[in-house]
Amino acid sequence: MLPMNKKHLPIMTIAEVAENLAKVPRASVCKLAQQGRIPGQKVGRHWRFHREALDDWLRATPTSKTPRVAFER
Repeated sequence: MLPMNKKHLPIMTIAEVAENLAKVPRASVCKLAQQGRIPGQKVGRHWRFHREALDDWLRATPTSKTPRVAFER
């Protein structure tokens, strides 16, 4: 099997999701996952996100109807 570039791995961590979502704070990504507002799965104590599921979620969520999230500063 060929080694994959880390940018193209199918499974992402909270830090990777935060970076890919226009640098959303990690705490906000965690909170959204806990609330079920973004697709993710908890594996032990850690959240993991399927890149394809996040892409589908982003495409399916219209910007005008996206609930506003109070991001932590």
